Amino acid sequence: MTVVHPITRAWITTGGTGAQNYDEFADDAEITAIIEANPHSALGIEMPHRAPESLGKSFGDALPDAVSRLAEAKADGSYTPAEQVVVLYRISAPGEQPAYGLFAMVDTGQISTRADEPGLVIRNEDVFIAKVRERVALAEALGHLLSPVLLLQTGRGDELHAALAAAADAAGAPAATDTDQAGRTHAIWLVGPGSQQQELTALAGGGELVVADGNHRSLAAQTGSLPRFLAVVTTPASVAIQPYNRLVSELTTTPEELLDRLRAAGAQITGVHGPVEVPAASGTVVLQLPGQAYAVTLPHTGASRLENLDHALVERLLLRDALGLDPGDKRITYVGGDYPASWLTGEVEAGRAELAILVAPVTVDDFVAVNLAREKMPRKSTWFTPKARGGLVVAELPDRG
Repeated sequence: MTVVHPITRAWITTGGTGAQNYDEFADDAEITAIIEANPHSALGIEMPHRAPESLGKSFGDALPDAVSRLAEAKADGSYTPAEQVVVLYRISAPGEQPAYGLFAMVDTGQISTRADEPGLVIRNEDVFIAKVRERVALAEALGHLLSPVLLLQTGRGDELHAALAAAADAAGAPAATDTDQAGRTHAIWLVGPGSQQQELTALAGGGELVVADGNHRSLAAQTGSLPRFLAVVTTPASVAIQPYNRLVSELTTTPEELLDRLRAAGAQITGVHGPVEVPAASGTVVLQLPGQAYAVTLPHTGASRLENLDHALVERLLLRDALGLDPGDKRITYVGGDYPASWLTGEVEAGRAELAILVAPVTVDDFVAVNLAREKMPRKSTWFTPKARGGLVVAELPDRG
């Protein structure tokens, strides 16, 4: 029996509601600007306290605003209902190979976070519990899920990829399309009950599923006791991992003392001259301090491959040991690969941050290997692209009385 199921009652966009997910931003002001430019964006529901008319409210105080916005979107025709469907999904752009996925519901009880915990859905990163609480509160207030968890099918990924591509090619005009901030076109097609739906759900659930994006959302489904959560099941051929960098707004020591502490820990440090770039391969990270950048090779102090990943070393040796910062400290901003190196260094040069940490992307092979071993990735270490877009397919949750 597959762990992937049709959406009992879905609300399908008629256009204009697509949005980046709530956690794709380094600057809250960007969220407000996007909602202001497009009031129909699902971002106004996902991040209600950042909508222009709700600014100043806490997340919890703005939840009634989110409920009202979703009700208005359903009433004004921004969404149309559908029963017992899965949704084909294709992301395309000139010069890129298309990415494919399947919107569906996945059994929450299949989530596994340890080697001794059974389950076909592997969650792989440490999380920030405050974000989880917000996602739980939003789902409880709305009774709907707007932002999917991105799951990587590791067992039958090639078969699923071929089946999704063939189905999309034969499906005719999409039910809806949406263009994201990078110019990619997101297209969806509904697949109702029948043999094609059964084939696609069987392939989508035909092997271990790794959470590529949505660790907080999947934990929120567990914490909120949801029997199933909304997901896009995709394939290894459809995704790439981009860098996931860090900004530190305020140092706890001088730049010179930070470098001295890293040298004392065994790091090799050389100055960077010329344009600062994200490292292409692991082994060295780049630190942009005011006025100067440095290439830093951190010593492998861990006992395993996982503990010696660049992200783990940055978290342990640089943030914790050298700066005394917990990874969840508010002075640390996690910046995904949509932001170039020039943006990060510009934040330091403009005085809005005192340190940028540029880290090479994790490889897909390493990511899958770590997860199949049921090991846990460091926080915010994988920025998968292309991102599944929120607000295209909304899953109505069953009435819980």
